[in-house]
Amino acid sequence: MFRVSGDAPESVFSGQAQRTRRLHSVRAAPARPAPPVDIAEAEEFLRLFHAENRDSGSLQQRLDRMRYEVETVGSYRHTPQELTFGAQVAWRNNARCIGRLYWRSLKVRDLRDVHDVSAVAAHCVQHLRMATNNGKIRPVISVFPPEIPQRPAPRIWNEQLIRYAGYRRQVGSVLGDPRYARFTDALIGFGWRPPAQRSAFDVLPLVVETAEEGPHMFALPAELVKEVPLSHPELPWFAELGLRWHAVPVISNMRLRIGGVSYPAAPFNGWYMGTEIGARNFGDTDRYDLVPVVAEKLGLDTSREDTLWRDRALVELNRAVLHSYQQAGVTITDHHTESKRFLTHLAKEEAAGRKCPVDWSWIVPPMSGSQTPVFHRYYDEDPQRPDFLLDDDATRRALEGGPPRFAPGPRR
Repeated sequence: MFRVSGDAPESVFSGQAQRTRRLHSVRAAPARPAPPVDIAEAEEFLRLFHAENRDSGSLQQRLDRMRYEVETVGSYRHTPQELTFGAQVAWRNNARCIGRLYWRSLKVRDLRDVHDVSAVAAHCVQHLRMATNNGKIRPVISVFPPEIPQRPAPRIWNEQLIRYAGYRRQVGSVLGDPRYARFTDALIGFGWRPPAQRSAFDVLPLVVETAEEGPHMFALPAELVKEVPLSHPELPWFAELGLRWHAVPVISNMRLRIGGVSYPAAPFNGWYMGTEIGARNFGDTDRYDLVPVVAEKLGLDTSREDTLWRDRALVELNRAVLHSYQQAGVTITDHHTESKRFLTHLAKEEAAGRKCPVDWSWIVPPMSGSQTPVFHRYYDEDPQRPDFLLDDDATRRALEGGPPRFAPGPRR
Protein backbone atom coordinates (compact mmCIF):
# COMPACT_ATOMS: atom_id res chain seq x y z
CA MET A 1 0.00 0.00 0.00
CA PHE A 2 1.25 3.49 -0.82
CA ARG A 3 -0.27 6.60 0.67
CA VAL A 4 0.14 10.15 -0.55
CA SER A 5 -0.38 13.45 1.23
CA GLY A 6 -1.87 16.49 -0.40
CA ASP A 7 0.39 18.92 -2.21
CA ALA A 8 -0.24 21.79 0.20
CA PRO A 9 2.72 22.70 2.43
CA GLU A 10 0.69 22.19 5.59
CA SER A 11 0.20 18.55 4.62
CA VAL A 12 3.73 17.84 5.84
CA PHE A 13 2.60 18.57 9.36
CA SER A 14 -0.76 16.81 9.19
CA GLY A 15 -1.43 13.77 11.28
CA GLN A 16 -2.85 11.73 8.42
CA ALA A 17 -2.24 11.20 4.73
CA GLN A 18 -4.71 10.14 2.08
CA ARG A 19 -4.57 6.53 0.99
CA THR A 20 -4.07 5.57 -2.64
CA ARG A 21 -4.69 2.31 -4.41
CA ARG A 22 -2.74 -0.78 -3.40
CA LEU A 23 0.23 -1.21 -5.74
CA HIS A 24 1.13 -4.83 -6.33
CA SER A 25 4.29 -3.85 -8.21
CA VAL A 26 5.90 -2.43 -5.10
CA ARG A 27 5.32 -5.27 -2.65
CA ALA A 28 8.19 -6.12 -0.35
CA ALA A 29 9.21 -9.30 1.38
CA PRO A 30 8.66 -9.35 5.16
CA ALA A 31 11.56 -7.64 6.90
CA ARG A 32 13.75 -9.75 9.12
CA PRO A 33 14.30 -8.47 12.67
CA ALA A 34 17.54 -6.58 13.22
CA PRO A 35 20.33 -8.79 14.58
CA PRO A 36 21.56 -8.20 18.14
CA VAL A 37 24.20 -5.51 18.56
CA ASP A 38 27.81 -6.66 18.37
CA ILE A 39 29.02 -6.19 21.95
CA ALA A 40 32.64 -5.84 20.83
CA GLU A 41 31.73 -2.95 18.52
CA ALA A 42 29.64 -1.33 21.25
CA GLU A 43 32.52 -1.65 23.71
CA GLU A 44 34.95 -0.16 21.19
CA PHE A 45 32.74 2.91 20.81
CA LEU A 46 32.13 3.41 24.50
CA ARG A 47 35.84 3.22 25.22
CA LEU A 48 36.44 5.84 22.51
CA PHE A 49 33.72 8.06 23.96
CA HIS A 50 35.16 7.88 27.47
CA ALA A 51 38.72 8.41 26.20
CA GLU A 52 37.71 11.66 24.47
CA ASN A 53 35.22 12.74 27.18
CA ARG A 54 37.07 12.33 30.44
CA ASP A 55 34.23 13.75 32.57
CA SER A 56 31.66 11.18 31.39
CA GLY A 57 31.66 9.00 34.52
CA SER A 58 32.60 5.39 35.11
CA LEU A 59 33.48 3.47 31.96
CA GLN A 60 33.04 0.12 33.71
CA GLN A 61 29.54 0.97 34.87
CA ARG A 62 28.62 2.08 31.36
CA LEU A 63 30.00 -1.14 29.84
CA ASP A 64 28.10 -3.23 32.37
CA ARG A 65 24.87 -1.39 31.58
CA MET A 66 25.41 -1.78 27.83
CA ARG A 67 26.03 -5.52 28.13
CA TYR A 68 22.92 -5.97 30.27
CA GLU A 69 20.74 -4.16 27.70
CA VAL A 70 22.18 -6.07 24.75
CA GLU A 71 21.81 -9.41 26.50
CA THR A 72 18.24 -8.54 27.52
CA VAL A 73 16.76 -6.87 24.42
CA GLY A 74 19.45 -7.22 21.76
CA SER A 75 20.42 -3.55 21.66
CA TYR A 76 21.25 -0.61 23.94
CA ARG A 77 20.31 3.05 24.04
CA HIS A 78 22.95 5.72 23.61
CA THR A 79 22.90 8.61 26.05
CA PRO A 80 22.29 12.01 24.39
CA GLN A 81 25.98 12.80 24.86
CA GLU A 82 27.02 9.52 23.23
CA LEU A 83 24.66 10.12 20.32
CA THR A 84 26.05 13.61 19.72
CA PHE A 85 29.64 12.42 19.94
CA GLY A 86 28.95 9.39 17.74
CA ALA A 87 27.32 11.43 14.99
CA GLN A 88 30.12 13.99 15.01
CA VAL A 89 32.81 11.30 14.91
CA ALA A 90 30.97 9.55 12.06
CA TRP A 91 31.46 12.76 10.08
CA ARG A 92 35.09 12.90 11.23
CA ASN A 93 35.59 9.35 9.94
CA ASN A 94 33.71 9.57 6.64
CA ALA A 95 36.31 8.83 3.98
CA ARG A 96 34.37 10.49 1.17
CA CYS A 97 33.89 13.92 2.76
CA ILE A 98 36.39 16.73 2.14
CA GLY A 99 34.69 19.12 4.61
CA ARG A 100 35.50 17.26 7.82
CA LEU A 101 37.45 20.12 9.40
CA TYR A 102 34.13 21.30 10.85
CA TRP A 103 33.04 18.00 12.41
CA ARG A 104 32.73 19.42 15.92
CA SER A 105 30.21 22.03 14.72
CA LEU A 106 27.60 19.44 13.71
CA LYS A 107 24.26 20.16 15.41
CA VAL A 108 22.72 16.84 16.47
CA ARG A 109 18.93 16.58 16.76
CA ASP A 110 17.90 13.63 18.92
CA LEU A 111 14.65 12.35 17.37
CA ARG A 112 14.87 8.73 18.50
CA ASP A 113 11.32 8.76 19.87
CA VAL A 114 9.74 9.96 16.60
CA HIS A 115 8.15 6.94 14.90
CA ASP A 116 5.19 7.92 12.68
CA VAL A 117 5.64 9.01 9.09
CA SER A 118 4.03 12.45 9.42
CA ALA A 119 6.23 13.37 12.37
CA VAL A 120 9.37 12.17 10.58
CA ALA A 121 8.44 14.29 7.55
CA ALA A 122 7.69 17.31 9.73
CA HIS A 123 11.08 17.04 11.42
CA CYS A 124 12.76 16.77 8.02
CA VAL A 125 11.10 20.07 7.12
CA GLN A 126 12.32 21.55 10.39
CA HIS A 127 15.81 20.27 9.53
CA LEU A 128 15.68 22.24 6.28
CA ARG A 129 14.65 25.38 8.15
CA MET A 130 17.46 25.04 10.69
CA ALA A 131 20.13 24.11 8.17
CA THR A 132 19.26 26.80 5.63
CA ASN A 133 19.47 29.54 8.28
CA ASN A 134 18.66 32.30 5.77
CA GLY A 135 21.62 31.21 3.65
CA LYS A 136 24.21 30.94 6.43
CA ILE A 137 24.22 27.15 6.18
CA ARG A 138 24.57 25.20 9.44
CA PRO A 139 25.71 21.56 9.59
CA VAL A 140 22.80 19.58 11.08
CA ILE A 141 21.92 15.91 11.54
CA SER A 142 18.47 14.61 12.53
CA VAL A 143 18.75 11.16 14.09
CA PHE A 144 15.53 9.12 14.00
CA PRO A 145 14.95 5.79 15.82
CA PRO A 146 17.55 3.04 15.47
CA GLU A 147 17.01 -0.43 14.10
CA ILE A 148 16.34 -2.78 17.01
CA PRO A 149 15.14 -6.42 17.14
CA GLN A 150 11.74 -5.39 18.52
CA ARG A 151 10.96 -2.62 16.02
CA PRO A 152 12.26 -1.71 12.56
CA ALA A 153 13.43 1.87 12.08
CA PRO A 154 11.83 4.43 9.72
CA ARG A 155 13.25 4.82 6.23
CA ILE A 156 13.61 7.91 4.05
CA TRP A 157 13.64 6.90 0.40
CA ASN A 158 15.09 10.08 -1.11
CA GLU A 159 18.83 10.30 -1.72
CA GLN A 160 18.70 13.90 -0.47
CA LEU A 161 15.77 15.74 1.08
CA ILE A 162 15.76 18.08 -1.94
CA ARG A 163 16.14 16.52 -5.37
CA TYR A 164 14.71 17.50 -8.75
CA ALA A 165 12.38 15.42 -10.89
CA GLY A 166 13.42 13.87 -14.18
CA TYR A 167 10.61 13.60 -16.76
CA ARG A 168 11.12 11.19 -19.65
CA ARG A 169 10.27 12.57 -23.09
CA GLN A 170 9.14 10.60 -26.12
CA VAL A 171 12.35 11.43 -28.00
CA GLY A 172 14.39 9.70 -25.29
CA SER A 173 15.66 12.80 -23.53
CA VAL A 174 14.82 13.85 -19.97
CA LEU A 175 13.52 17.18 -18.71
CA GLY A 176 15.19 17.76 -15.35
CA ASP A 177 17.60 15.40 -13.62
CA PRO A 178 18.05 12.08 -15.46
CA ARG A 179 19.42 10.45 -12.29
CA TYR A 180 15.91 10.54 -10.82
CA ALA A 181 13.88 9.66 -13.92
CA ARG A 182 12.93 6.20 -12.59
CA PHE A 183 12.21 7.62 -9.13
CA THR A 184 10.01 10.29 -10.73
CA ASP A 185 8.14 7.69 -12.82
CA ALA A 186 7.50 5.64 -9.68
CA LEU A 187 6.19 8.61 -7.68
CA ILE A 188 3.86 9.64 -10.47
CA GLY A 189 2.60 6.07 -10.57
CA PHE A 190 2.03 6.22 -6.82
CA GLY A 191 -0.14 9.34 -7.19
CA TRP A 192 2.19 12.35 -7.15
CA ARG A 193 0.94 15.17 -9.34
CA PRO A 194 3.76 17.22 -10.89
CA PRO A 195 3.20 20.92 -11.56
CA ALA A 196 0.94 21.68 -14.50
CA GLN A 197 3.87 23.45 -16.16
CA ARG A 198 6.76 21.03 -15.73
CA SER A 199 10.30 22.38 -15.48
CA ALA A 200 13.86 21.12 -15.12
CA PHE A 201 13.80 22.01 -11.43
CA ASP A 202 10.61 20.60 -9.89
CA VAL A 203 11.25 19.47 -6.32
CA LEU A 204 10.30 15.85 -5.72
CA PRO A 205 8.11 14.89 -2.74
CA LEU A 206 9.65 13.35 0.33
CA VAL A 207 8.95 9.64 0.84
CA VAL A 208 8.94 8.28 4.41
CA GLU A 209 8.24 4.64 5.26
CA THR A 210 7.63 2.78 8.50
CA ALA A 211 6.79 -0.88 9.08
CA GLU A 212 3.47 0.09 10.70
CA GLU A 213 2.23 2.68 8.19
CA GLY A 214 4.01 1.86 4.96
CA PRO A 215 5.41 4.54 2.63
CA HIS A 216 3.88 8.02 2.42
CA MET A 217 4.67 10.98 0.18
CA PHE A 218 4.90 14.54 1.45
CA ALA A 219 5.29 17.76 -0.52
CA LEU A 220 8.09 19.94 0.83
CA PRO A 221 6.89 23.49 1.59
CA ALA A 222 8.12 25.69 -1.26
CA GLU A 223 9.06 28.54 1.06
CA LEU A 224 11.57 26.31 2.86
CA VAL A 225 13.32 25.11 -0.28
CA LYS A 226 15.78 27.95 -0.79
CA GLU A 227 17.10 28.01 -4.35
CA VAL A 228 19.80 30.07 -6.03
CA PRO A 229 19.23 31.37 -9.59
CA LEU A 230 22.46 31.17 -11.57
CA SER A 231 24.17 34.06 -13.32
CA HIS A 232 27.75 34.76 -14.38
CA PRO A 233 30.01 37.63 -13.29
CA GLU A 234 30.92 38.49 -16.90
CA LEU A 235 28.49 36.74 -19.25
CA PRO A 236 25.01 38.37 -19.25
CA TRP A 237 23.49 35.57 -21.36
CA PHE A 238 24.17 32.98 -18.68
CA ALA A 239 21.17 34.08 -16.58
CA GLU A 240 18.95 33.49 -19.61
CA LEU A 241 19.64 29.74 -19.33
CA GLY A 242 17.22 29.72 -16.39
CA LEU A 243 19.39 27.52 -14.20
CA ARG A 244 19.05 27.25 -10.44
CA TRP A 245 20.03 24.91 -7.63
CA HIS A 246 18.98 24.36 -4.03
CA ALA A 247 21.01 25.81 -1.18
CA VAL A 248 21.39 22.87 1.19
CA PRO A 249 22.61 19.33 0.36
CA VAL A 250 20.86 17.15 2.99
CA ILE A 251 21.93 13.52 2.45
CA SER A 252 19.05 11.37 3.62
CA ASN A 253 19.53 7.72 2.69
CA MET A 254 22.83 6.89 4.40
CA ARG A 255 22.93 4.73 7.50
CA LEU A 256 24.55 6.16 10.63
CA ARG A 257 26.25 3.40 12.63
CA ILE A 258 27.44 4.13 16.15
CA GLY A 259 28.82 1.42 18.40
CA GLY A 260 26.96 -1.36 16.62
CA VAL A 261 23.63 0.51 16.66
CA SER A 262 22.26 1.32 13.21
CA TYR A 263 20.24 4.46 12.43
CA PRO A 264 18.89 4.07 8.85
CA ALA A 265 17.14 7.48 8.89
CA ALA A 266 19.64 10.18 9.87
CA PRO A 267 19.60 13.01 7.29
CA PHE A 268 22.62 15.30 7.59
CA ASN A 269 24.17 18.25 5.77
CA GLY A 270 27.16 20.46 5.44
CA TRP A 271 27.29 23.05 2.66
CA TYR A 272 28.09 22.76 -1.01
CA MET A 273 31.50 22.82 -2.61
CA GLY A 274 31.01 24.53 -5.95
CA THR A 275 32.20 21.61 -8.09
CA GLU A 276 29.50 19.36 -6.62
CA ILE A 277 26.99 21.50 -8.50
CA GLY A 278 28.97 22.87 -11.45
CA ALA A 279 31.16 19.89 -12.34
CA ARG A 280 28.91 17.01 -11.26
CA ASN A 281 25.20 17.90 -11.07
CA PHE A 282 25.37 20.23 -14.07
CA GLY A 283 28.46 18.84 -15.81
CA ASP A 284 28.07 15.05 -15.77
CA THR A 285 26.81 13.63 -19.06
CA ASP A 286 24.26 11.46 -17.22
CA ARG A 287 22.94 14.42 -15.22
CA TYR A 288 22.10 17.86 -16.65
CA ASP A 289 24.95 17.66 -19.22
CA LEU A 290 25.27 21.43 -19.59
CA VAL A 291 28.89 21.63 -20.74
CA PRO A 292 27.96 21.44 -24.48
CA VAL A 293 25.25 24.06 -23.94
CA VAL A 294 27.66 26.50 -22.30
CA ALA A 295 30.35 25.78 -24.90
CA GLU A 296 27.95 26.63 -27.70
CA LYS A 297 26.94 29.89 -26.01
CA LEU A 298 30.65 30.72 -25.60
CA GLY A 299 31.19 30.14 -29.31
CA LEU A 300 33.84 27.47 -28.76
CA ASP A 301 35.04 25.02 -31.40
CA THR A 302 33.46 21.72 -30.34
CA SER A 303 34.43 19.83 -33.48
CA ARG A 304 37.64 18.48 -31.92
CA GLU A 305 38.55 17.47 -28.39
CA ASP A 306 42.02 19.08 -28.53
CA THR A 307 40.51 22.56 -28.42
CA LEU A 308 39.72 21.75 -24.76
CA TRP A 309 36.27 23.23 -25.18
CA ARG A 310 34.93 21.00 -22.42
CA ASP A 311 37.47 22.32 -19.93
CA ARG A 312 36.86 25.95 -20.81
CA ALA A 313 33.09 25.60 -20.60
CA LEU A 314 33.31 23.68 -17.33
CA VAL A 315 35.35 26.46 -15.72
CA GLU A 316 32.77 29.10 -16.65
CA LEU A 317 29.95 26.91 -15.42
CA ASN A 318 31.68 26.55 -12.06
CA ARG A 319 32.46 30.26 -11.90
CA ALA A 320 28.76 30.94 -12.33
CA VAL A 321 27.86 28.62 -9.44
CA LEU A 322 30.31 30.25 -7.00
CA HIS A 323 29.36 33.77 -8.12
CA SER A 324 25.62 33.11 -7.80
CA TYR A 325 25.77 31.58 -4.32
CA GLN A 326 27.98 34.40 -3.09
CA GLN A 327 25.64 37.01 -4.58
CA ALA A 328 22.68 35.30 -2.92
CA GLY A 329 24.39 35.18 0.48
CA VAL A 330 24.36 31.37 0.56
CA THR A 331 27.34 29.54 2.07
CA ILE A 332 29.51 27.77 -0.48
CA THR A 333 33.21 26.95 -0.85
CA ASP A 334 35.55 26.42 -3.79
CA HIS A 335 37.59 23.28 -4.31
CA HIS A 336 40.99 24.94 -3.88
CA THR A 337 40.11 26.47 -0.50
CA GLU A 338 38.43 23.30 0.73
CA SER A 339 41.39 21.14 -0.31
CA LYS A 340 43.72 23.25 1.83
CA ARG A 341 41.28 23.08 4.73
CA PHE A 342 41.12 19.31 4.42
CA LEU A 343 44.89 19.04 4.83
CA THR A 344 44.53 21.19 7.95
CA HIS A 345 42.00 18.66 9.24
CA LEU A 346 44.32 15.81 8.35
CA ALA A 347 47.20 17.41 10.25
CA LYS A 348 44.99 17.90 13.31
CA GLU A 349 43.91 14.28 13.26
CA GLU A 350 47.49 13.07 12.94
CA ALA A 351 48.55 15.35 15.80
CA ALA A 352 45.77 13.84 17.94
CA GLY A 353 47.09 10.35 17.17
CA ARG A 354 44.01 9.37 15.16
CA LYS A 355 43.71 7.70 11.79
CA CYS A 356 41.91 9.69 9.11
CA PRO A 357 40.43 7.42 6.41
CA VAL A 358 40.38 8.93 2.93
CA ASP A 359 38.87 7.75 -0.34
CA TRP A 360 41.18 9.49 -2.84
CA SER A 361 38.63 9.28 -5.66
CA TRP A 362 36.15 11.33 -3.61
CA ILE A 363 38.50 13.77 -1.90
CA VAL A 364 40.25 14.92 -5.09
CA PRO A 365 37.90 17.48 -6.72
CA PRO A 366 36.27 16.63 -10.06
CA MET A 367 37.92 19.68 -11.69
CA SER A 368 41.60 20.75 -11.75
CA GLY A 369 42.51 17.86 -9.46
CA SER A 370 46.28 18.18 -9.87
CA GLN A 371 46.08 21.87 -8.99
CA THR A 372 44.84 21.03 -5.50
CA PRO A 373 47.13 19.84 -2.68
CA VAL A 374 44.97 16.81 -1.89
CA PHE A 375 45.98 15.24 -5.22
CA HIS A 376 49.68 14.84 -4.53
CA ARG A 377 49.81 12.37 -1.66
CA TYR A 378 48.72 8.99 -0.35
CA TYR A 379 46.19 8.41 2.43
CA ASP A 380 45.13 5.88 5.01
CA GLU A 381 42.23 3.92 3.54
CA ASP A 382 41.30 1.79 6.56
CA PRO A 383 37.70 2.56 7.58
CA GLN A 384 37.07 3.84 11.10
CA ARG A 385 33.97 3.64 13.28
CA PRO A 386 31.46 5.28 13.82
CA ASP A 387 30.68 6.09 10.17
CA PHE A 388 28.00 6.74 7.57
CA LEU A 389 27.22 3.78 5.31
CA LEU A 390 25.22 3.05 2.18
CA ASP A 391 23.35 -0.18 1.57
CA ASP A 392 22.00 -1.65 -1.65
CA ASP A 393 18.35 -1.45 -0.58
CA ALA A 394 18.59 2.26 0.21
CA THR A 395 20.34 2.99 -3.08
CA ARG A 396 17.71 1.07 -5.06
CA ARG A 397 14.82 2.88 -3.36
CA ALA A 398 16.47 6.28 -3.93
CA LEU A 399 16.94 5.69 -7.65
CA GLU A 400 14.04 3.40 -8.57
CA GLY A 401 11.29 4.37 -6.14
CA GLY A 402 11.00 0.96 -4.53
CA PRO A 403 10.38 -1.68 -3.60
CA PRO A 404 9.34 -0.72 -0.07
CA ARG A 405 11.50 -1.92 2.79
CA PHE A 406 8.54 -3.44 4.64
CA ALA A 407 5.73 -5.71 3.50
CA PRO A 408 2.43 -3.80 3.30
CA GLY A 409 -0.01 -4.25 6.15
CA PRO A 410 -3.82 -4.31 5.99
CA ARG A 411 -5.74 -1.25 4.94
CA ARG A 412 -7.03 0.93 7.74
